[in-house]
Amino acid sequence: MQASENSNDDFLFIDDSDEDEILDGDGKEAWQVLIVDDDPEIHSVTQLALSDLVVLGRRLEYLHAYSGQDACTLIEQHHNIVLVLLDVVMETDDAGLNVVKHIREKLQRQDIRIVLRTGQPGYAPEESVIKEYDINDYKTKTELTRRKLVTTVYAAIRSYQQIATVTENRQGLEKIVSGSANLLELHSITEYCQGVLQQLTTLIDQNIECLFCARGQGIIDNADDLSFYIIAQQGFSTILTKQKLDKLKSEQISQQVKSCFTQKMHQSQDLSQCFYLARGGYRAVVYLALPEPLTEIQQQLLEVFLTNAAVGYENVHLFQKLSNAAYKDWLTNLPNRLEFVRLLDLFAKSDGDNDVAALIDLNHFSDVNDGLGQDVGNMLLVAVAQRLQKIGCDCKVARVGADVFGVIGTADCLTPETLIQLFEQPFAAGEQKLPINACFGFCTKEHASGSGVQVLNQINIALNLAKKQRIEHFTYYNPEMEDETLWRLNMIRELRTDFAANRLELWYQPQLALDTAKVIGAEALLRWRTADGNFISPAVFIPLAEYSGLIIEIGDWVVNQACQQINDLSQQNFTDITISVNVSIPQFRRGNFVETVLNAIQSHQVQPSKLELEITENILMDDPQVVIDALVELKNIGISIALDDFGTGFSSLSYLQKLPLDRLKVDRAFITDIAKEGQSVIAETIIDLGKKMNLKVIAEGIEEIEQQKRLIELGCDEVQGFYYAKPMPQDEFLNFLKSNS
Repeated sequence: MQASENSNDDFLFIDDSDEDEILDGDGKEAWQVLIVDDDPEIHSVTQLALSDLVVLGRRLEYLHAYSGQDACTLIEQHHNIVLVLLDVVMETDDAGLNVVKHIREKLQRQDIRIVLRTGQPGYAPEESVIKEYDINDYKTKTELTRRKLVTTVYAAIRSYQQIATVTENRQGLEKIVSGSANLLELHSITEYCQGVLQQLTTLIDQNIECLFCARGQGIIDNADDLSFYIIAQQGFSTILTKQKLDKLKSEQISQQVKSCFTQKMHQSQDLSQCFYLARGGYRAVVYLALPEPLTEIQQQLLEVFLTNAAVGYENVHLFQKLSNAAYKDWLTNLPNRLEFVRLLDLFAKSDGDNDVAALIDLNHFSDVNDGLGQDVGNMLLVAVAQRLQKIGCDCKVARVGADVFGVIGTADCLTPETLIQLFEQPFAAGEQKLPINACFGFCTKEHASGSGVQVLNQINIALNLAKKQRIEHFTYYNPEMEDETLWRLNMIRELRTDFAANRLELWYQPQLALDTAKVIGAEALLRWRTADGNFISPAVFIPLAEYSGLIIEIGDWVVNQACQQINDLSQQNFTDITISVNVSIPQFRRGNFVETVLNAIQSHQVQPSKLELEITENILMDDPQVVIDALVELKNIGISIALDDFGTGFSSLSYLQKLPLDRLKVDRAFITDIAKEGQSVIAETIIDLGKKMNLKVIAEGIEEIEQQKRLIELGCDEVQGFYYAKPMPQDEFLNFLKSNS
């Protein structure tokens, strides 16, 4: 609409002011005001009327649009427009109202203030416009005198500034909430401090230089003084992280940080600020170097954010303490078993093909604890830990057990020779100098499985084998070891299952008197027939039963079966047959072994003298006093005692005198070549020894008549072997007795 078409425009901006509305202001920034009208004269008059106006310290900057379409384009291009003085009727009767819709609905700009002006009120009734459109003021051009225009503009811009402040505060608070949530995910102290600085730059929305400083003790490794350290930085050099603040070589920053810390209050200097953080005994200072001063809102938001950050700083310290309790060894301050498993997990998944992991087991450490006390033992462990940390090559050391350490490093650095050399010199434990040896299990990256737990198991397999080595006390893991272990576990499981299913049997090998050739007894031998009918050798499954502890249950079953067999034979009138059973060391170590044997005898109502217990020389060597005490008690009950494999071990003859024996058994190793010239010396010695001790002597493994003849010459009492009969099931043994009675 042109100005000449409406005489009312002639009254626009009549100077009705009684005083000067111009406000002094030196602000460099300006408020952008968009004038939208199809009449160029309206633009000129409006700009003239507001030419010297300063609102809240800023002058006005004008943009001009002569149609609704131009207005929409300009608003999209200029994001700092705060006020639109908008004509209603332009290229269309509702062009101005369409601009309002574009601003509010399409651009979602709720902050821009809109003053609707019209020279034709009838085209846009005031009441309906106010109700339907989000405008801030509605004026006819006839009522807009200069005074009222200044008042309207001033009120609109003040309203915009208030909304902008609220919006900035809201956005700042949203950033604080979001930033605080992100910080909650950071659990290490250094990560948290770095996160605080990153959130600060986001909150201020400026490129700033900042430092997070605190005393290093308890945060920085090996920092045992009260110096200030740079825990995290942004905008400075990365090499400053975890270094002393003095390394920054800025006296101004150092003084400002230290002053803030000691005075316990925020401090501000020109373009730098220090914020003091304190919560629950944990204190820190955040230093900011700013390109321009902070606004009042930024200052307030920073203080709110850093108050929350102080709470988080305390929490992350507490979390670190919990983490240390969970993942660090309390004595040596090394990673513990849980953390070592995590490190092994990384080791297994890494690309370092040259890496190796190892376990170190101290030999006879319990002797130190028992002999010198636990305090000395603890000092020894600390000394070992300190020496292991000197391996170098960035090796990671952990304590994974009471006297077991774990190490991860490169294969050229972490070698058996390296570790053995570490143990060549004694360890200082208080006033003691203790020489300690160790066994080592290794696993290379090549053989490492997919998880840390699996790798730990692999190294442990190698370590257990290393403990059994007599010369080289180290072993490298290979998959065959695990296959062996898996086979052993499967065999133990199958043995347990078959034992429960009564698939174990007792077979009997007859024993004869040499002078009469009469059967005087039998040795009960354990046999395992699997579900498919095959037999597993006793040399295979007896050690497995002892290893798993199942031998105790099996041993009880064997004693009861032997007593039952004695009872059955007695009912068949074979009352002079003795049944001999083998006993293992785990049975003796059980406190109620004697009681168990006595219960079996009483339960089956057999004469104690018809049951004979055989022990080997190796059992005697293992725990002699326990064995002797039990055998003496059993002997008093009337049970016969035989010493098997005599001469194959290294037991002292003094123990032999203490044993309540009835028989000595000559091992087959001394019988095989007994008929040959000069090969019967040991057998002869054992037979002579037995006679002098008033013991019966029985030789086993007789397979030839010549062996029998030589034993008769030597005065042996009894024999057993394939020459007479092989071991046989119960029914066959009964038939054998009947045919040889």
